[in-house]
Amino acid sequence: MAHSNTIDQIAERVDHLLLRHEELQRTNALLAQQVQSLTTERDQLKSRLSAARARVDALIERLPASPHTTPEASS
Repeated sequence: MAHSNTIDQIAERVDHLLLRHEELQRTNALLAQQVQSLTTERDQLKSRLSAARARVDALIERLPASPHTTPEASS
């Protein structure tokens, strides 16, 4: 009887470990999907930031040069 009880405990433990393994696989797959999604979003944001910087730089280039006022000129 003790032998049968030990086998039952081992079988129950193995079943529990298999279920836990499946849970972890699902969790890992979801996390991998989130990482991929966030990586794509980050890349898109970096691209938009680069484009915005280019537009700002172009606008700055179009600004007229500010005249340097000398203390004598403002008196």
